[in-house]
Amino acid sequence: MKIKDKFKIKNPLISFEIFPPKANYPVDTIYDSIDELYSLYPDFMSVTYGAGGSTKDRTIEISSHIQNKCNLTSIAHVTCISSSRNEINNIINSLKKNNIHNVLALRGDYPKDAAYTPPNDGFKNSVELIEYLRKNTNLCIGAACYPEKHPEAYDLNADIDFLKRKADSGADFLITQMFFDNELFYDFYDKVHKKGINLPIITGIMPILNKNQINTILNLTGNMIPVKLRRILDKYENNPVALTEAGISYAISQTIDLLSWGVDGIHIYTMNKPSTAKKILGSISAIRGVLTNESKSS
Repeated sequence: MKIKDKFKIKNPLISFEIFPPKANYPVDTIYDSIDELYSLYPDFMSVTYGAGGSTKDRTIEISSHIQNKCNLTSIAHVTCISSSRNEINNIINSLKKNNIHNVLALRGDYPKDAAYTPPNDGFKNSVELIEYLRKNTNLCIGAACYPEKHPEAYDLNADIDFLKRKADSGADFLITQMFFDNELFYDFYDKVHKKGINLPIITGIMPILNKNQINTILNLTGNMIPVKLRRILDKYENNPVALTEAGISYAISQTIDLLSWGVDGIHIYTMNKPSTAKKILGSISAIRGVLTNESKSS
C-alpha cells in the first residue's frame, strides 16, 4: 500500500526506521529485529543505507522482505548524489520487481573520496531525483525535511524554500530529521504551511541511548540540545543503564506531546533495537488508541 493512501484512512501513523547490517555480516541478522518490530503493528517500516551507500543492494532486499514476507508496507531509501540515471533506472526496476511502492528520495552524503567526480548524467540534489521519479514511475515519494534546517542550508527560510521545491516537484509526504525540542518543530510547521506546503509531515524521534550517540548526532546535524535533555545527559553520563532509561523516557514524553498536538505521524529511529521501540509504544499505547479511534470516526 502507498503511504500517501494510509493517511486517508488513519492518522497518526506510527513507523520505524532500520538499517542493513554491515557488508561483512549476513543480511539475515536483521530479520529477527524486523519480526520483533512487526509485532508492534507499525504502519510502515523504512530501510536506510549504510555509510556512503555501502548497503544499497541490501536496502532493497530487506525492504522486499518486509513488504512481501511480512506483508507490511516498506519504504526504501534512494540516494542519488553518486548515481547515474542508468543506476537509478536499475533501482526503479528492482523496486518494481520486488513490489515496493514507496521510496524516500534523498540526495545522500557526498563521498569522502577526494577523487570523487559526480556522474555526467547524475542528479545534483533531491529535487532533481524527485522530479525524475515522479515523471518516470508511479511510486509514492517521501522527502526529508529539517526543523532546524539542513546543515548546508544558509538559514531555515532558505531551507524551507528548497522544501517547497521538493513538494512542487512531486513529493507525497515528508519525514523530519530527528529533533529534541518540540517547540522548534511547531515553529517549523507554521513556517512550512505559510509557504503553502501542505503535505503530511511525519516527525522523527531518536531516543538517546548513550553519550557517544549524542556527539555523533551533533556532528552530523548540528541539532540543538534542550536544557532539559542536557541536564539528563550530564546527570547520567557515567551511568550507562540510567542514561539509556532516561533517554527513552525523554523520547516518550516528546512523543506524547507531539501526538497530543496532532502530528501526522511518529517515525522512530530504532537503531535496530526493538526493545527501545517496545518501551516507547508501550508507554504511548493509550493515547495512540484514542487518536486512532478519533481518526476513524472523523
